[in-house]
Amino acid sequence: MIGYTMVGTTDLRRAERFYDPLMELIGQERCYCDQQVSSWGRKDDGKAPRFFACHPFDGKPASVGNGAMTAFLVESAGIIDRLFDIAMERGGSEEGKPDFRPQYGEGFYAAYVRDPDGNKLAFVCYDARKSGSTS
Repeated sequence: MIGYTMVGTTDLRRAERFYDPLMELIGQERCYCDQQVSSWGRKDDGKAPRFFACHPFDGKPASVGNGAMTAFLVESAGIIDRLFDIAMERGGSEEGKPDFRPQYGEGFYAAYVRDPDGNKLAFVCYDARKSGSTS
């Protein structure tokens, strides 16, 4: 259903430094970059969904929409914990620490962050285990 998701940035190199380690951890590689845009996804599958960070094409400053969010589906709560830590280390801000959110379903584990430009992201796992470990 999703072809790609795009977020605006005021500093593309900063966005790349923020997103590169996050995307690497979830198995996505940088597919394309130029002075306007960078994308992550699977180089071996041109039809797989991609995530883009870009300077807005209209030349106006990037702005963040209230209520807009990109959620990345990952394999485990442990990976979400690591993604959250990386996002904080790379200049992101916390919007919801990693934890179970039973209101969204049993096993729903998520963390919510904003990138350095203020774009909201979620890292989610739908079937995390509630054992003593979140890995």
